[in-house]
Amino acid sequence: MTNFKSLGLAEPILRALSAEGYDAPTPIQAGVIPTLLDGNDLVGIAQTGTGKTAAFVLPLLQKISELKSKPQHKTCRALVLAPTRELAAQIEDGIRTYGQFLKTTSTVIVGGAKAGPQVRAMARGIDILVATPGRLEDHMSTGAISLKDTTAVVLDEADQMLDLGFMPAVRRILAALPRKRQTALLSATMPKQIRSLADEFLNNPKEVAVAPQSKPIDRIKQTLVHVEKANKRQMLVDVLKRETIERAVVFARTKHGSNKLAQVLENNGLRADAIHGNKSQSQRVRTLEAFKSGKVPILVATDIAARGIDIDGVSHVINYDLPNVPEVFVHRIGRTARAGASGIAISICDETERDLLRDIEKLIKMQIEIDELSAEELVPAQAPEKRGSGGRNQRIGRKKPGTREPRRQRQRRKKTGGGEQTPAAGAAPKAAKEASNDNSHKPGQQRKRRPQKQQRNGGGEGGNQNREQRSARSNNKGGSNKTGSGKGGDSAGLSRMLGNIDRSQKAARKRA
Repeated sequence: MTNFKSLGLAEPILRALSAEGYDAPTPIQAGVIPTLLDGNDLVGIAQTGTGKTAAFVLPLLQKISELKSKPQHKTCRALVLAPTRELAAQIEDGIRTYGQFLKTTSTVIVGGAKAGPQVRAMARGIDILVATPGRLEDHMSTGAISLKDTTAVVLDEADQMLDLGFMPAVRRILAALPRKRQTALLSATMPKQIRSLADEFLNNPKEVAVAPQSKPIDRIKQTLVHVEKANKRQMLVDVLKRETIERAVVFARTKHGSNKLAQVLENNGLRADAIHGNKSQSQRVRTLEAFKSGKVPILVATDIAARGIDIDGVSHVINYDLPNVPEVFVHRIGRTARAGASGIAISICDETERDLLRDIEKLIKMQIEIDELSAEELVPAQAPEKRGSGGRNQRIGRKKPGTREPRRQRQRRKKTGGGEQTPAAGAAPKAAKEASNDNSHKPGQQRKRRPQKQQRNGGGEGGNQNREQRSARSNNKGGSNKTGSGKGGDSAGLSRMLGNIDRSQKAARKRA
């Protein structure tokens, strides 16, 4: 089996590796370290979490340690470009760790931090400078740093630099470097733009590729929780409270979503913090330190913010939002179960993510075990009024307690004889006859007292005839909608009209 000593590393570096508990290189390290020690340019293709950082840091440390002179003021001997502040800080931390028995100097310059301390650090001259492209260009433009003595440059996570729009800055930085230098480009993928960059700025590079991991390691126990979208946050709280958490990384899709989730967890008594690009550098450093120390055991992060973060002791990975790219799922859960340990990965899937879940299970060639928490959520319970036929709480066709039926329904029940009898329905035939004689009466209205109205309007044959003509016109205009809806229909209305006219004529003759 290959060991670090067989790769040609110096004794101080081997001692540091042993102190950190590393005894055997990963595949990417076994391929990259000898290539860089031999002075070749390199294209390395490997995913996050495969040991890329040590693969290029160890050769850089060894080559610089062999130099006798110190760097000149405002210069650096080696430059490492990283796309994010977190990754840059992680790389610089690795340089300090693996170079603990060497006298090399290093510093990190990134956006979001005060420029003053960075300028002072570079003024003394630096062995290894780790930087993000934007902040490095700022310092180059002010003369705080010169790349004229830089003999080695590493571009880490080149594909992410492309995604974040750093390629123009990267090209300008590479163009400012001496022609005689060693260049290494490392990337998880190799799109055309990255290949073109390598062809333009690298000199006959050696290529070392580690096949992308498509199946999670066996030491990761995976479970899947199905949940309705509306209940997703509460389900995350329930999952985290059930588990025994040492350190957990919760993946969210957006920066705003990360903040929201961290706040929800805090409100439910769980110590959590979010890390993303909108936070200042000092805030991000504090968050990572609190997570590493265990003071804050739950870290909510986006994929970009978490890329390059390599922290041991992560017991759980929670996919709150499933990734749009299936390969990213494998990278995420690979942050647990490192260095021979076991880990747990729990994915929370709502109804909008079923297609993403199918793509993930197709890639990993397995169906993820259903978590017991999702048993009741697979067929979500509906509110009683939304249940289908046959449900015991169904209200269709039944009156809710304490409510009044619609007027039309009450009228239908009266006409068909349904429900309780009203006084009108059970009245004597005489009362029914009186009701039929009042052609202006409508259901639900008070009966008009026509005799009194006639007295107020005055008597006489002419007046009575005029009133009867108006009544006839009213009956004709209403049609069957008013009189035809009851018993007797149009013929009953006509009979009442004729009877009224006849009675009016008799009254007129008596008065005459």
